Amino acid sequence: MFKLGDIIGMKKPHACGENRWEVIRMGADIKVKCLGCGHIVMIPRAEFNKKFKKVLTQADQVKSENEQHYLRKDQLMPPNIMKRNEE
Repeated sequence: MFKLGDIIGMKKPHACGENRWEVIRMGADIKVKCLGCGHIVMIPRAEFNKKFKKVLTQADQVKSENEQHYLRKDQLMPPNIMKRNEE
């Protein structure tokens, strides 16, 4: 379906007119970033699945130098997971 870093298309375009979004967080909610204006939106997964249309570009095929607002995987913040022995 889709994974972290993919560029996806939604059924309706963003207010800026762009319909390309980058998936920057996955979990119970999906966080996406508009590649037109850089606006970040967090959407519940059930709602996201209704609005999702298709994957336009897979994460490993994105040319980040051509995308002004694209975040590479090394720029994404890793999940904050504490190990039990660190508590």
